[in-house]
Amino acid sequence: MEKLKLGIPKGSLENATVDLFKKAGWQISISSRSYFPGIDDEEIKCSLIRPQEMGKYVERGTIDVGIAGRDWIRENESDVIEVCEMVYSKVSRRPARWVLVVNGNSKIQGPEDLHGATISTELVGFTKRYFAERNIPVNVEFSWGATEAKVVEGLCDAIVEVTETGSTIKANGLRIVTELMESVPVMVVNKAAWEDPWKRAKIEQIATLLQSSLRAEGMVGLKMNAPKEKVAEITAVIPSLKSPTVANHYNSDWVSIESIMPEQEVRRIVPELIKLGAEGIVEYSLNKII
Repeated sequence: MEKLKLGIPKGSLENATVDLFKKAGWQISISSRSYFPGIDDEEIKCSLIRPQEMGKYVERGTIDVGIAGRDWIRENESDVIEVCEMVYSKVSRRPARWVLVVNGNSKIQGPEDLHGATISTELVGFTKRYFAERNIPVNVEFSWGATEAKVVEGLCDAIVEVTETGSTIKANGLRIVTELMESVPVMVVNKAAWEDPWKRAKIEQIATLLQSSLRAEGMVGLKMNAPKEKVAEITAVIPSLKSPTVANHYNSDWVSIESIMPEQEVRRIVPELIKLGAEGIVEYSLNKII
């Protein structure tokens, strides 16, 4: 039996990735003692891999397909195929941002003010290229962690750090000078694997279902019964991906109306629907929107 070698990002994206696969229809079980998670699909073999290394393993063909932040793919300049992006993380559904940060009382207002400065970051390669492209000579040092503390303690002039909300940066009395890169998780594939018809079909299947699960987040289905003469008024207030579905009841002057909408809209429109004569209103959750 052919097998697709799938890389699961170890670390901050690990649990969110497993949850996403569960919604898409795959059960992944991870043991603290193994780097090879189990999965309820005989055609897939999983490996836990640090996002920082995912691109190089995919490029080599050690694994066929993996998920990692676009930032680390760009950091390593990995020669891989990007199938799709998936906006999810451990904190929010917003992209991560790599930002240039200085002490709150620093006089630095832009990257050009860092001529000759020392910058600490985990994203060394990208940061060096960023300043080189702008002809700004800087010294970029690799940070083994606690990067924000380095600029607070004066161990460097600035840092390039990742953030989603910026709250931790502000809490430490630091200031964002500019954004260098926005990053989201992406699915990347080895070039040879992408040319293999069986592997490509399997990868496309996974990508389709993962993306459909992401599209379903925050969305619900709403169905109700209503008098036929109220259909136009009711459908006018219902948000929908396209247009609501209306079906006649057998031997009746009533219809069923069904629609998919953002969950937060339900609380707003239900009172209106009741006033217009809708009955038997049912809200249901969604796993996928394909």
